[in-house]
Amino acid sequence: MDGDINTLAPARVTPTDSVARDVVDRGRPGIRPKTVRWFVIVGLLLGLILGGLYGFNRYREQATAQFFANNRPPPAQIAAVTAGSEAVPRFASAIGSLAAVHQVTITPEIGGRVTQIFFTAGGAVKAGDPLIQINDAPERGDLANYEAQVRMAKVTVERNTELARKQFASRETVDQNQSQLDQARAGILKTEAIIAQKLVKAPFAGRLGVRQVEVGQYLNPGAAVVTLTDLQHLYVNFTLPSTQRAEIKLGQQVNVTADAFPGRVFTAAVTTIEPQIRADTRTMMVQATMTNADEALLAGMYVNAAVVLPPEPDRVVLPETAVDYTLYGDSVYVVRQDGTAPDGKPVLKAFRSPVKTGPRWDGKVAILDGIKPGDQVVAAGQVKLQNGAAVTVTGNPPPQPPANPTLN
Repeated sequence: MDGDINTLAPARVTPTDSVARDVVDRGRPGIRPKTVRWFVIVGLLLGLILGGLYGFNRYREQATAQFFANNRPPPAQIAAVTAGSEAVPRFASAIGSLAAVHQVTITPEIGGRVTQIFFTAGGAVKAGDPLIQINDAPERGDLANYEAQVRMAKVTVERNTELARKQFASRETVDQNQSQLDQARAGILKTEAIIAQKLVKAPFAGRLGVRQVEVGQYLNPGAAVVTLTDLQHLYVNFTLPSTQRAEIKLGQQVNVTADAFPGRVFTAAVTTIEPQIRADTRTMMVQATMTNADEALLAGMYVNAAVVLPPEPDRVVLPETAVDYTLYGDSVYVVRQDGTAPDGKPVLKAFRSPVKTGPRWDGKVAILDGIKPGDQVVAAGQVKLQNGAAVTVTGNPPPQPPANPTLN
């Protein structure tokens, strides 16, 4: 009995036992409730933040797409032309050089000391104008001597001829006197020729160059005095491929342009075709003659020569500004109708079309392939266009040809 009573009676807990259980609980593994709540709160906050960011990005993307869908750019304003057909001029182009028809370096035929200079460097002279005088005093002395001999020989011939008629002198004496007279006259002619050589004159009209002599200078025969060039008439010398021989004929017009005078076209005519083809280059030399009335061009200039050939008929022609020249090929923008707007007006769009270009002249270009007559082509404003872009054709006129025409 006593044992049962002791078993049913509650056990007393002493302070020492409570402290021992608390120590045992702290040593057991696990997470305290406060720590769990903290992790749950942080996880919820992170979820809310990430969800908000995702929702904001989605909203921004939809709003941006809707904005661009409802705010399309207005049609680009362009100037357009209608492609037409016309005869295309053709040219046989080459690079040539100019040469004067008359050009020479003035030199004396005989030597001597310069006593007088009659010209001004760079001046214009006429044929026969004196240029320099070489000392001719000895020759003038010889001339006076020969003239005296002529006078004496002439009197002697007349006297002996009269005596021979009266049989007072022989015929042989008269012949000797006549020979002396002829020799004296020949001496006069020779001396006068030497005197004329010592007065150097201009052989033709033209313009002088830089003076290369001074008064008192001794000149040897052939020494340079000054250059004389006739700039009124020039040769244009250039070469063309021998394959173009059938198209080149005498008298054809040649358009000549020089870099020194942009925009100005000089006119020449073919006067000579070299009858021999150069074996190394298979080219032929062509020479044209031109008039240079204002002496603008100078001998020795490089020029562009274009022989005018018969035109090629019925080619599509556009302004040169309508063609986009790129490394990937030439192209144009063709304007076509693509539907109708709500207000009933046609919707125009520009579509890129590759083309094959031909000769260019006076701001125009021939289109060999890619465009048909009647097509509406963008002539200005291509920079702001893309393939299929909406356009509006303005009333502005198409660009005018450039002021400086080129021949290609």
